[in-house]
Amino acid sequence: MLQAIPSGWTQTGNALTRVISRADFVEALALVLEIGKLAEAANHHPDIDIRYRTVHLSLSTHDAGHTVTAKDSSLAQKINDLSEEAIRLTRDELRRRFKA
Repeated sequence: MLQAIPSGWTQTGNALTRVISRADFVEALALVLEIGKLAEAANHHPDIDIRYRTVHLSLSTHDAGHTVTAKDSSLAQKINDLSEEAIRLTRDELRRRFKA
């Protein structure tokens, strides 16, 4: 059964979608890495498109015929709940690595 669509997400066809803008490319990349951790833990992987500082996300359940399921709503909520602190720490680590 489909849960409510989390705040900030839209059902677009057979997917939940969201666009998130960050301050710059490194922050967008940090966000994607944090989303990747959630996706791996849930074994449910979004389609992700990074365009400079803007991250486009699309969630659908492939093994359910590319439809929106509770797995999508659950991961969308977890993405919403990501802490700014976690994103900041990842961003700072990326900046250190890029300067090395």
